[in-house]
Amino acid sequence: MSGECRVNLWSTEAHALDYLRKAEGIPHRREGEAALLELLPPGDPRILDLGTGAGRLITIVKGVRPNAKFVAVDFSPTMLQAIGAAFGDDPHVQVLRHDFDEKLPPMGRFDAVISSFAIHHVVDRRKRALYQEIFGILEPGGVFCNLEHVASPTPRVHQKFLEAIGWREEDPSNKLLDLEMQLRWLGEIGFEDVDCYWKWRELALLAGSKPR
Repeated sequence: MSGECRVNLWSTEAHALDYLRKAEGIPHRREGEAALLELLPPGDPRILDLGTGAGRLITIVKGVRPNAKFVAVDFSPTMLQAIGAAFGDDPHVQVLRHDFDEKLPPMGRFDAVISSFAIHHVVDRRKRALYQEIFGILEPGGVFCNLEHVASPTPRVHQKFLEAIGWREEDPSNKLLDLEMQLRWLGEIGFEDVDCYWKWRELALLAGSKPR
C-alpha cells in the first residue's frame, strides 16, 4: 500500500474489532515483543506507547517493569474504550486520545517511546516527522522501540507474507515503507545504535537511542 495513500479505517468500530480478533494469532509476534523488552531502560522508566490499541504492549512491559509509568496514546474510540477498561484504575497509566497524523501534544519527557504495529498507518512524510518528534521528547539515553509492519521488496514476497499470516488481502489503511529507509531516517535524525533488532518477513523491530 502506497505510503502516501490517506485511507484510514481505524476510527470505525468494525475495523478495530476485526484487528483485535486477529492480533493474538499473528505469527512470531511474541518473539518481536521479547526483543523489545530487552532494549528497555532499567529502573522505573516513564514510557510513551504510541498507538496503544487495547494496551497489549503495556501489559507485556509491566511484566518486567511493574513500576513503570505509561502514557498511552490512541485515537480509535474502540481501542480507547478497551484500554480504559483494562487500565482505568491504574494510576501508572495515563490514556490520551490523539491522532498522530497530527503533531504530538506536549506530554513531557520519556525514558522510552514504544509502538507496536501502528506507525505504518500514517503517510511516509508523517512517519519521518513523527520520528523527529519522538527524538525530541526522549531523555538523553532514552530509547525508541518500534515493532513495525514494513514493506516487502517485491509484490511476490508481500503475497507470501499475507499467506503466512492467513490474511487474504492487505489492510487498506496500511502505508508500508521499507525497513532500510526508516533506519536511515533514524540515523539522520540523530539516534545512535540504530538497527533492526528482530525481523520475520514484514514484521520488524526498529530501534535506536538518543545520545546522552
